[in-house]
Amino acid sequence: MVRERGRSGRSGQPCRGARGGPPFRPVGRRHARAGRRGGVSAELAFGDVTCVRGGRALFEGLSFALAPGGAARVTGANGAGKSSLLRIAAGLLRPVSGGVQREGAVALLAEQAALDGDATLAEAVGFWARIDGRPDAVTGALEAVGLSAIADAPVRILSTGQRRRGGLARVVASGAPIWLLDEPASGLDAPAVGQVEALIARHRAEGGIALVATHQPLDLPGAQEIAL
Repeated sequence: MVRERGRSGRSGQPCRGARGGPPFRPVGRRHARAGRRGGVSAELAFGDVTCVRGGRALFEGLSFALAPGGAARVTGANGAGKSSLLRIAAGLLRPVSGGVQREGAVALLAEQAALDGDATLAEAVGFWARIDGRPDAVTGALEAVGLSAIADAPVRILSTGQRRRGGLARVVASGAPIWLLDEPASGLDAPAVGQVEALIARHRAEGGIALVATHQPLDLPGAQEIAL
């Protein structure tokens, strides 16, 4: 689980190809309205961000800003840079140019659920929850994604959709106000997709932020559209 607080720094791998580029430059600090959890601020903003991978520009001059309760949907063909955009938002990649402003902790759901296959689902989610300092959040997180009944099942026997929901439980348990979700509806049936939509809506209603990369229809009312 990626969790960062405050402004983006210089950690992470540079998002550049053989051409190289100038160093990462954070966007100047901006005022952020109070988010959820006792006035903790939440903000995510890109300012003229350009990402180059393997010598090819994936996107250039990208700017957007999300305040508490905000969301953005990232769409595009495979290889367009959706996952790279999320990794930049998480601080795991550095853009060739431009900068990122983050206020509040970040939880990233990547392509892989990052759950220990030999552990039970509750143990696997609990591993990350303990790192995040929230060991008591596991039961509620599994309930939120509809997996309470299989909490004691080994991760290795779960279906693709159940593992995806397990990854979402990891995000919920983190308590982070900024969610970065890479294909959260992948492998899910229609009822489970509706559950994901409800989770994101509740997170936003509580002052959270959601940046969602998806190639599937996902109901995100009022979300900004970022087409790559």
